[in-house]
Amino acid sequence: MKMKNESEEHAALRRKALSQLKSGQSLFGEGGAFAPMLKEFLEAALEEELESHLDDEQRQSGNRKNGKTSKRLKTSEGSIELSNPRDRMGHFDPQIVRKRETILAESLEKKIIGLYGRGMSLRDISAEIKEMYDTEISAGTLSAITDKVIPVVKEWQSRPLERLYCIVWLDAMYYKVKAEGRVKTRCVYNILGIKKDGRKEVLGMYVNESEGANFWLAVLTDLQNRGVEDILIACIDNLKGFSEAIRTIYPDTEVRSCIVHQIRNSLKYIASKDQKAFMKDLKPVYQAVSKQEAEDKLRELEDKWGKKYPVVTSSWQRNWDKLSTYFGYPAEIRRLIYTTNTIEGFHRQIRKVTKNKGAFTSDMALLKLIYLATRNIEKKWTQPLQNWSLTISQLSIIFKDRVQLEI
Repeated sequence: MKMKNESEEHAALRRKALSQLKSGQSLFGEGGAFAPMLKEFLEAALEEELESHLDDEQRQSGNRKNGKTSKRLKTSEGSIELSNPRDRMGHFDPQIVRKRETILAESLEKKIIGLYGRGMSLRDISAEIKEMYDTEISAGTLSAITDKVIPVVKEWQSRPLERLYCIVWLDAMYYKVKAEGRVKTRCVYNILGIKKDGRKEVLGMYVNESEGANFWLAVLTDLQNRGVEDILIACIDNLKGFSEAIRTIYPDTEVRSCIVHQIRNSLKYIASKDQKAFMKDLKPVYQAVSKQEAEDKLRELEDKWGKKYPVVTSSWQRNWDKLSTYFGYPAEIRRLIYTTNTIEGFHRQIRKVTKNKGAFTSDMALLKLIYLATRNIEKKWTQPLQNWSLTISQLSIIFKDRVQLEI
């Protein structure tokens, strides 16, 4: 009779499991066909852990079992009510389900951190987890889970770097952060480099109240302390004092100012009705095949527009030595250092993740999300840059003994 009942229970369980499986319901969550099995397994494991803990020494000291407590445990398959055994003296520290642990399964935490790293809000993540796993997780718990990234971020920020980077782009992004009861602007300094093998790497990110040459000097010092001995070419915007800051730490680095930043700054002072015509005359300057040709076109630009827009044309003349350095390189290298498009492309991908965030609760909350987004972006950087073998050969000729090729 007992065997018959067991057979009937088994058949009923199988029917329920198949029905839930077909309908997409959780098999292990509340009401799931296999939930009792998971509950029984965990409770039995906890009992065995307690028995092992209560050895002769513990029992002689007066310690013994002291009933059970109930807690709701969230898993990647749903939530279950778990009976948690305890000892009289409170020394028992279970390992399969730790004290104060309300979420089981590392996979669920990885899922939460993955959603957060794609820019989802804690509210949206909570709704996603509820829909997928029939498990409710509070914003506080979600925040605690994402905070587990903080030590990883700090370790990543201080990790050792390579001795040589062929090309490095340095640029900044701006965000709003709540600080001291007010919303303030924060500047995130990003450094993107090309290693000798042609692969991209984000060397670091730093947060400060504003962009300035003095802070860039501190950033470059940190890179040096982390092992960067040499940078061949540094691509920057036209921030005052930036070139000097770089050469203070890396005196042999060739610093190149970004043409695109110069163009954008120029257009700010050109009337909208003249911008199209001005750009038509400006393109032959920065798209010239040689420095001599570019300087001829720059003189033509001065003759045509100098009287109407003297601030703009004088700016091009004043910055020309920095802007024109890329003419000294072969076409393959010139394409890479022509603008800061490489790091700006990286910034565009970051902004896709951060665009809906508004003001961040702290500097670390900002860094935490940018770090996770960066790690996702870097997963795609598995191959060297196109035609890198030719580019590195040219760099080894230009910079001679500073680039050692293994042949």
